[in-house]
Amino acid sequence: MKPTATNPAAAIQGAQGRPDKAGSLSAGIAKFRELGLLLFIVLLSIGVQLRNPSFLTWENIGDIATNTAILGILSVGMMLVILTRGIDLSIGATLALAGMVSALTVSHYPGLHPLLAIGVGIGVGLACGIVIGFLVSWVNILPIIATLGMMNVFRGLTFETSGGKWVSAHQMPESFKAIATGSVLGINHLILIAVAVYIAAYYFVGHTRTGRRVYAIGSNPTSAEISGIRTGRILWLVYSIMGGLSGLAGVLWVSKFASAQGDTAAGYELSVIAACVLGGVSIAGGVGKLSGVILGAVLLGILNNALPMINVSPFWQNFIQGSIILIAVLVNALVKRGIDRNNLMRRKI
Repeated sequence: MKPTATNPAAAIQGAQGRPDKAGSLSAGIAKFRELGLLLFIVLLSIGVQLRNPSFLTWENIGDIATNTAILGILSVGMMLVILTRGIDLSIGATLALAGMVSALTVSHYPGLHPLLAIGVGIGVGLACGIVIGFLVSWVNILPIIATLGMMNVFRGLTFETSGGKWVSAHQMPESFKAIATGSVLGINHLILIAVAVYIAAYYFVGHTRTGRRVYAIGSNPTSAEISGIRTGRILWLVYSIMGGLSGLAGVLWVSKFASAQGDTAAGYELSVIAACVLGGVSIAGGVGKLSGVILGAVLLGILNNALPMINVSPFWQNFIQGSIILIAVLVNALVKRGIDRNNLMRRKI
């Protein structure tokens, strides 16, 4: 009796069926991760609504949207940074410095047009980002070290600029405060600005060669270099964008709260990183979608709003948020491991 011929690919799949199935499952989870996150947000909202009927009112939904706008803007920049296997711990300090400079400027020049005030803040943030980008891309300092050091530098500059004093609401003209509190057709300016940033980021990431190169650098820096991508320029650009968005956020923050302080947004960078992680951005770089980041920011915004409404103590609020972030990190790690295993099996086949 002649032995039956076997297909090598089928033999490998038969011998390694379980890992391949696990990899396919992980790939499927990765594909529909944003859908699962959206479903979780919907279920969470329904659960909170059952506990507190005022949660899903138009007024409260508007509050959540405006409170999440600044977080979402910063999360877009942080996504680009993390995609390149970097991190930026200085964004809270950059935000504070840009907000302080813009607040001092309008307090001395009350007639300054709001768009010029926004330009001042973006300019300060852009300068901070350029410095960090230079340290990371050309001096080759690790991002966590460069941004941690510059965070303290920017905080010091903020206190030096203000002389250790606050800029309060009565020192700011109404036109400046209207940047964050005003609306167009009933839609708050913060939401409109955030949507504009999302649209620009969507085009940059998905429809430009530079955006694709950001992913390439994060996926495999060595291959990116070999293929001719100038990684130094891309890194410089990414950190500059992060700085510019931090400067914009600084103006919006100070306008919204009508107060500029030296410790403004202290620790806020952790919330921004958490939004990216919740949205499926891999700390290992090269993986992440803008839609996921937006949903991650929305989820944090809902948690910050909903937990106090259902009388959850501050301790348990931190516990719940930390647990959700940890679960998201574990899911991301398992998904990445499954995808890598699946890709390895395909190469063997």
